[in-house]
Amino acid sequence: MSNKYCNLQARFSFSPVNSISQLYSSCESMGEWCTVVADGKRFLFTKPDGSQGFANQLQMQGYSGFYMGISGFIVGLPNIPELGEMQSVVTCYDLVCRNCWEYRTIAPRLTLQEGGYAYCRRCQLTYDLNNTGQVSHAAGTQGEANKPLYRYRVYYGNNTLNINNP
Repeated sequence: MSNKYCNLQARFSFSPVNSISQLYSSCESMGEWCTVVADGKRFLFTKPDGSQGFANQLQMQGYSGFYMGISGFIVGLPNIPELGEMQSVVTCYDLVCRNCWEYRTIAPRLTLQEGGYAYCRRCQLTYDLNNTGQVSHAAGTQGEANKPLYRYRVYYGNNTLNINNP
């Protein structure tokens, strides 16, 4: 997959990752995912079971601004490596339903589901986060192309998560 990253702007940096259990388990445990959204003056980290952690934006060390893509982020470690790779790496998708965004210019946030899936209540598409964000269930799509989620460049190491896309 030569063009797996989108060209949308996204910028977010967080450290220490281990201070937020929802984010830490998503970066360290295969098949675990969480959402990251800005909510006023804090960042919310939410798992599929509804558990949340938060960090105040003004208290973050090294805080240098952010851009949360279209709707926020989905961050996790896929339970299987991508084709041609030896190991899974932390992956980041936009939290928006790409198909609703491109075909209807609306930006519904996806809902995380157990097992590594994200669901759009608007168009009823289900995306497989463990399979490069591909559509895994296409009920109610009315024949439109089923595009995978927008994907961002991400680096995770030294207890720091950096999302930085052009």
